[in-house]
Amino acid sequence: MWLVTFLLLLDSLHKARPEDVGTSLYFVNDSLQHVTFSSSVGVVVPCPAAGSPSAALRWYLATGDDIYDVPHIRHVHANGTLQLYPFSPSAFNSFIHDNDYFCTAENAAGKIRSPNIRIKAVFREPYTVRVEDQRSMRGNVAVFKCLIPSSVQEYVSVVSWEKDTVSITPENRFFITSHGGLYISDVQKEDALSTYRCITQHKYSGETRQSNGARLSVTDPAESIPTILDGFHSQEVWTGHAVELPCAASGYPIPAIRWLKDGRPLPTDSRWAKRITGLTISDLRTEDSGTYICEVTNTFGSAEANGVLTVIDPLHVTLTPKKLKTGIGSTVILSCALTGSPEFTIRWYRNTELVLPGEAISIRGLSNETLLISSAQKSHSGAYQCFATRKAQTAQDFAIIVLEGPPSIRAMRNITAVAGRDTLINCRVIGYPYYSIKWYKDALLLPDNHRQVVFENGTLKLTDVQKGMDEGEYLCSVLIQPQLSISQSVHVAVKVPPLIQPFEFPPASIGQLLYIPCVVSSGDMPIRITWRKDGQVIISGSGVTIESKEFMSSLQISSVSLKHNGNYTCIASNAAATVSRERQLIVRVPPRFVVQPNNQDGIYGKAGVLNCSVDGYPPPKVMWKHAKGSGNPQQYHPVPLTGRIQILPNSSLLIRHVLEEDIGYYLCQASNGVGTDISKAMFLTVKIPAMITSHPNTTIAIKGHAKELNCTARGERPIIIRWEKGDTVIDPDRVMRYAIATKDNGDEVVSTLKLKPADRGDSVFFSCHAINSYGEDRGLIQLTVQEPPDPPELEIREVKARSMNLRWTQRFDGNSIITGFDIEYKNKSDSWDFKQSTRNISPTINQANIVDLHPASVYSIRMYSFNKIGRSEPSKELTISTEEAAPDGPPMDVTLQPVTSQSIQVTWKAPKKELQNGVIRGYQIGYRENSPGSNGQYSIVEMKATGDSEVYTLDNLKKFAQYGVVVQAFNRAGTGPSSSEINATTLEDVPSQPPENVRALSITSDVAVISWSEPPRSTLNGVLKGYRVIFWSLYVDGEWGEMQNVTTTRERVELRGMEKFTNYSVQVLAYTQAGDGVRSSVLYIQTKEDVPGPPAGIKAVPSSASSVVVSWLPPTKPNGVIRKYTIFCSSPGSGQPAPSEYETSPEQLFYRIAHLNRGQQYLLWVAAVTSAGRGNSSEKVTIEPAGKAPAKIISFGGTVTTPWMKDVRLPCNSVGDPAPAVKWTKDSEDSAIPVSLDGHRLIHTNGTLLLRAVKAEDSGYYTCTATNTGGFDTIIVNLLVQVPPDQPRLTVSKTSASSITLTWIPGDNGGSSIRGFVLQYSVDNSEEWKDVFISSSERSFKLDSLKCGTWYKVKLAAKNSVGSGRISEIIEAKTHGREPSFSKDQHLFTHINSTHARLNLQGWNNGGCPITAIVLEYRPKGTWAWQGVRANSSTEVFLTELREATWYELRMRACNSAGCGNETAQFATLDYDGSTIPPIKSAQGEGDDVKKLFTIGCPVILATLGVALLFVVRKKRKEKRLKRLRDAKSLAEMLISKNNRSFDTPVKGPPQGPRLHIDIPRVQLLIEDKEGIKQLGDDKATIPVTDAEFSQAVNPQSFCTGVSLHHPALIQSTGPLIDMSDIRPGTNPVSRKNVKSAHSTRNRYSSQWTLTKCQASTPARTLTSDWRTVGSQHGVTVTESDSYSASLSQDTDKGRNSMVSTESASSTYEELARAYEHAKLEEQLQHAKFEITECFISDSSSDQMTTGTNENADSMTSMSTPSEPGICRFTASPPKPQDADRGKNVAVPIPHRANKSDYCNLPLYTKSEAFFRKADGREPCPVVPPREASMRNLTRAYHTQARHLTLDPASKPLGLPHPGATAATATATLPQRTLAMPAPPAGTAPPAPGPTPSEPSAPPSAAPPAPSTEPPRAGGPHTKMGGSRDSLLEMSTPGVGRSQKQGAGTYSKSYTLV
Repeated sequence: MWLVTFLLLLDSLHKARPEDVGTSLYFVNDSLQHVTFSSSVGVVVPCPAAGSPSAALRWYLATGDDIYDVPHIRHVHANGTLQLYPFSPSAFNSFIHDNDYFCTAENAAGKIRSPNIRIKAVFREPYTVRVEDQRSMRGNVAVFKCLIPSSVQEYVSVVSWEKDTVSITPENRFFITSHGGLYISDVQKEDALSTYRCITQHKYSGETRQSNGARLSVTDPAESIPTILDGFHSQEVWTGHAVELPCAASGYPIPAIRWLKDGRPLPTDSRWAKRITGLTISDLRTEDSGTYICEVTNTFGSAEANGVLTVIDPLHVTLTPKKLKTGIGSTVILSCALTGSPEFTIRWYRNTELVLPGEAISIRGLSNETLLISSAQKSHSGAYQCFATRKAQTAQDFAIIVLEGPPSIRAMRNITAVAGRDTLINCRVIGYPYYSIKWYKDALLLPDNHRQVVFENGTLKLTDVQKGMDEGEYLCSVLIQPQLSISQSVHVAVKVPPLIQPFEFPPASIGQLLYIPCVVSSGDMPIRITWRKDGQVIISGSGVTIESKEFMSSLQISSVSLKHNGNYTCIASNAAATVSRERQLIVRVPPRFVVQPNNQDGIYGKAGVLNCSVDGYPPPKVMWKHAKGSGNPQQYHPVPLTGRIQILPNSSLLIRHVLEEDIGYYLCQASNGVGTDISKAMFLTVKIPAMITSHPNTTIAIKGHAKELNCTARGERPIIIRWEKGDTVIDPDRVMRYAIATKDNGDEVVSTLKLKPADRGDSVFFSCHAINSYGEDRGLIQLTVQEPPDPPELEIREVKARSMNLRWTQRFDGNSIITGFDIEYKNKSDSWDFKQSTRNISPTINQANIVDLHPASVYSIRMYSFNKIGRSEPSKELTISTEEAAPDGPPMDVTLQPVTSQSIQVTWKAPKKELQNGVIRGYQIGYRENSPGSNGQYSIVEMKATGDSEVYTLDNLKKFAQYGVVVQAFNRAGTGPSSSEINATTLEDVPSQPPENVRALSITSDVAVISWSEPPRSTLNGVLKGYRVIFWSLYVDGEWGEMQNVTTTRERVELRGMEKFTNYSVQVLAYTQAGDGVRSSVLYIQTKEDVPGPPAGIKAVPSSASSVVVSWLPPTKPNGVIRKYTIFCSSPGSGQPAPSEYETSPEQLFYRIAHLNRGQQYLLWVAAVTSAGRGNSSEKVTIEPAGKAPAKIISFGGTVTTPWMKDVRLPCNSVGDPAPAVKWTKDSEDSAIPVSLDGHRLIHTNGTLLLRAVKAEDSGYYTCTATNTGGFDTIIVNLLVQVPPDQPRLTVSKTSASSITLTWIPGDNGGSSIRGFVLQYSVDNSEEWKDVFISSSERSFKLDSLKCGTWYKVKLAAKNSVGSGRISEIIEAKTHGREPSFSKDQHLFTHINSTHARLNLQGWNNGGCPITAIVLEYRPKGTWAWQGVRANSSTEVFLTELREATWYELRMRACNSAGCGNETAQFATLDYDGSTIPPIKSAQGEGDDVKKLFTIGCPVILATLGVALLFVVRKKRKEKRLKRLRDAKSLAEMLISKNNRSFDTPVKGPPQGPRLHIDIPRVQLLIEDKEGIKQLGDDKATIPVTDAEFSQAVNPQSFCTGVSLHHPALIQSTGPLIDMSDIRPGTNPVSRKNVKSAHSTRNRYSSQWTLTKCQASTPARTLTSDWRTVGSQHGVTVTESDSYSASLSQDTDKGRNSMVSTESASSTYEELARAYEHAKLEEQLQHAKFEITECFISDSSSDQMTTGTNENADSMTSMSTPSEPGICRFTASPPKPQDADRGKNVAVPIPHRANKSDYCNLPLYTKSEAFFRKADGREPCPVVPPREASMRNLTRAYHTQARHLTLDPASKPLGLPHPGATAATATATLPQRTLAMPAPPAGTAPPAPGPTPSEPSAPPSAAPPAPSTEPPRAGGPHTKMGGSRDSLLEMSTPGVGRSQKQGAGTYSKSYTLV
């Protein structure tokens, strides 16, 4: 039986599964994830995984790489323990010492891996910890923090705190937080006497450090808002742990702390504890996460600290099922359940390999928490792990999956074994049952030797593998049935590792040769051999050579040196392994000094280092010896090395605290056994630093009494003792309350600080500082000044009818215990003599009840506190009222006063005093509308009471409505009775809505009816007075007619006298007594058609022998739409009574009438027809058909007006046989110039002239001439181009400190009404302009809110329908105020002693502008450096730390917005005895110093003189410039005031020769010729001119010189300053016509003055600037003048700083001064004349405008091209000999304006000759075409109305017209044309062209001269009458002929002015 039992048991054992016998895997410590160790200690890390039976344990890097042993660095023990050895910092390898590792365990159950383990080495590195000094108020909390460097903060923690070297135990008032902070609660003054230090410890090295000592400064409480001293930040903490949130704050009163979580108070929980250090939470839970706020509050404010606390629940992973046995082909599901904080990731591993989804495996779930294996196979068996990771935390769990099925052997991979090491071969059987596992090699059953072991689980172990014996094929055979086995083979290859033969380094000395071979005696090839030195790869070079062969490598050192010392490692590696052999090379070097000892001083009590550094090898041993005494050393003794004295690693000797006994000789001796020892001696001298030996720690003083503080010091002399109060140095000279006395007392110095007397502010720490050359020491003395306490802070807690409850807080107790309180109270109206009191209240009580008070009464209460010093001042007197009752009386004297249409002012007085029952808090005003239809309810408003009389304005009321008002008073108890109702009505206002239903109806062609209905009654806002109808016409060209209005009381008005068939705009408004209401919307109406007026003109010309052509102009007033024209033709002699009628379309303005009889006269007239009928007929003209048809023009001349930049067509249709030729010319001065055809001008085949994009210069008279063999005909068209408006004339009318008032006169509107103005202004030195838009009706404007005493630039421009006009001249104005100045009557110094000076700054006068800053600088006389002090004018300034008995220089600079004022002074400090010093202190005995000063000062003085000279030169230039400017201004004013005038007719000639460009701002002259430009430079004053350029020498004769200046100056008719207000772009200024119908060409960019100076000329051969000659011959004035043009809208002159500083400066004078300055500049171009020929000026509306401004304008224009904007070109000619004797005359100014006449708008042909010859001599039309004038024989009229009259030198002075003269003398203007007249022979007196004052003027029609029929011959005598369109002053006397003008060409040159 027992045999059967045994066999069954044996059978069951054979059939047992691996799991049944305990095969498993497990983790010993799977929470191990971080290992940090010290590099000096090393670390041992056991494998966290294990198995049963024993599993194979292996370590890997996180990357999956196997790790290998590194000798002396890293090693893996057989039991799976990983060891990292200690290492030096130089051997650090981040791959080994700072990396992630993991460990695996493998057995039959499978293979598992641990989580990644971070292994990090920490070095021992130097660091220091610090504690900073802190401040705190007594009774507050103080916080000290231990400041640890961030590099070691992770490993260093605070372990304790020390107070004066005594460890602090956390108790009473001292607390240490978990973060290492020290908290001191209820700070006391004695806490400031101690020193505080923190002690830290390194977590891994165990090293401790002590911080520096920090002090606490304690101050008395002062009221302040809370300040956070220590707060917290966001952090993460594990659940179950505890956390401390620090929060400490300071402030007074002591702040209260409140904690909030997520904005709500903390819940009640025993885990939460509020401590002085903050909030502590224990046993943390996830729900504790949130935002925590520490709120700190006192009566003065609040502060808070906040942060987010995140509580993390550790991850925990559970994998189910833990073990699973199932069959092959089944479905396996593994579930990974996680608990803990979210935001994790999951990864799956099988047998340590990452599982990736495939055909049979899928990973599912939101977080990949489910692993599904479908149709599992045997290969899916193994250990499965689920890893969850969140940030740095990892958790895992594993399960074993066993798939049942027929037994099989898991596939085995071939194995490579390393010879000499052990190898395991696993034969893994999958399935059941099986009976045995056997191994075979070469058919032999294993094991067959002692190195082979076969384990029961089928693992074969080969120990000490041998290549020849163990390499080969191995067979694993598994018996699965009694007669059936399965097998699988695996091949084992054996690799032999390299074997390095031993080698050694021989002893070496410096300079030797060294050769070391490293030979590999065995190992599989290939073998790689490398060398390392101290762990670093050796690279050949620097004397080291490595030679490698197949199995050998040699190291060669050509010259051994000390740097070659070290450990050398030969490393051989092949496929099997890497081996190494290490040996040390020692180079022996005798000792030598690197740093030799030298004599030095040691400071007593301080650390001292005696430097001595040696090197050598082996490292030398250094010994220090000492010989006492200062004589020659007799015997040295070894220095005892104690805690005070030690040898540093660099061999220097450190003495931590030098003592006096350390004085003597020290010997540094070094030896290392190589060579001889070396030594060097030095002497140490001990210096005693200043030390405080005696001082009181604490002392008490009484406020108001004197107090002395003593301090004793010793040390090396001299010793300076300085006293400080807190952190401020005490200066007795500045603070007279302190006095310091110092005296010597043997070896000690005693200093006494006297307080005279002590004050509360002295209750601080005083410190006496002893200072000498070797150190400083400090003694702290806490002075407590006792005094009577501050009064309590009293507050009222509760007030009732007869009692009140008081509470008080005692503030400062006077540094003495409070002994009691007194309370006093009285009726407020009584004096304190009638007070009642409660005395001797206990100091422990802080509140009291006062009873037996009167209700509704006002009381004053005050309080006293007592201490042993005395009684306090009374507390702040509180005024309180007992409980009130509602008032019993109404307000009195209520009155109402309407203020506006929507407001009523209510006034009243308070109720009677005895009825108020308290303080009236305010009033309720009730008001209601009493008009019909109102609801009668009161609206209530409240207001606070302000006094006995009250005023309130009720706003937003209805307009013109009656209101009733009542008033009630209220106090705190309620509201009293109301006053009686009073009524008042609001004022009238203008209607707020226009009339309704406005309608307009055209009744007839000149009558319209406007009707409307009354606005709603509620919008009238008053009594309706009537209605006003405003209407104005709108013309086709966009212009508005005159605005008219009609007033009526009815709701209908009939408008009569309106223009026929005209568009009108109509508005209606209602008005009340308050004014006009709102206008209605614009209503448009057109009057009805009517019969038209007669055609404006008619012409008839024969076109053949039987036909004529008649042409006409449309009616001036068409009065409707022209439907057709009817032409009437009658022949008076034909006997036909009825005329023939012909009709034509309205577009056709001519008609050919055929079939007429030759030689018979016909009457022709034309009438226009509208829908209303036929209009009036035109004039009748008589015509007769002619056989020959001479050329005739059927188009009409006249005036054409157009905006600029538009295309204009001027028709010139002609008839004749043969067809006439048409030619267009444009009148230019006295000649007609053919119109050139280009892109701008085009003549059509029908004779029409097309002008494209017309400009201002296109304005003028155009003549069309038609010519054929039969004759010719002409018409003249006056083209007027509308342009932007002219620049306004801007002036300053008034200024103040903050405003400038401007007025202006608008310029010409450019042919279109002005729509508005744009005013621009900026600060003088700025280019940031501000814009102000002003209505067109305004003529003045006030600029407000300007800076005081500041210059401003202002300019103005007008706008019309064409565009913006040119900006006015820039004027400058200054607001009132000037820079500060110091009053001489004020004393600057109020006190001076030996070290201080007190200054009085009240003497500064601010000049009308507030002073913004005062800067003072002072220095001792004779020194260079200035010391600065800033102050303000309201304070006294102290100059401190002055030298005694020294003269000082003082300079002050006070500034305001207007500028800065300077003041200098000298003063001397007193001598030490209070005496004064002489003015100049003796310098005897200071010769050396003087020499040094002279040596240093000479170069400085020379440089200063150079700078000063440069400054003086520049100043002289500036003064010269200013003088020129003042001269210019004076000259301008003189020219304005004088009446003497001279004729000025330039002599002109064509420009020839090279051009000279003058760049005036830079004074740079350039010569431009055909070869190019030559720069002459800035400094050349003259330019040589050859004789050929003059044709003959200039004779020295007397002549007058002057300058002509262009500028829009004045409007006076006196003086040579010409009004240029209406000139337009593109033409000469003087050709301005002032009637709208006859605009001439305009130039708003130029105007002119003429400055004349007579002097003797010199025969110069140089061409210099800006002078001209004026001579007179035969009464004719010929002037050669310089002309300058300035762009007035810009300020580009660099010389603008020379402007005259007036309160309101005008750039008129500035421009004049510029030109005058240029004229005087170096007197260049002395004999030249200048004439403007053209200007190119940019404008917002056109790119370029060209103007000709002299007689050569057209020629100049033709030869010139436009240049850059702002350039004028002019000619300069030297004087001619024949002009030298010309006399001087007076020029008559051009009249300003002519009267405007509507008649002048008519076409020229409608003006009869009789109109121009009225008896009164008036000229109604200033502009008459010259051709028309010559036809009408108006030469006499020209003489009569000439603007320039010339008298014979012998005749009487000419009477000049006054600006107020009649139109006949002052405003008549004739066209500026030149008429040729016979000239008298030379030498005879010319006839007077006009009447003299003694002769009455003959009427123009009296004696008209015969018209000239012969044009003047070239060179013949002739005279120009009238003026040139290109000259400013014109003459009408014969003088210079055209020959002279042409002859001037040989002298002229062309210049360009930039």
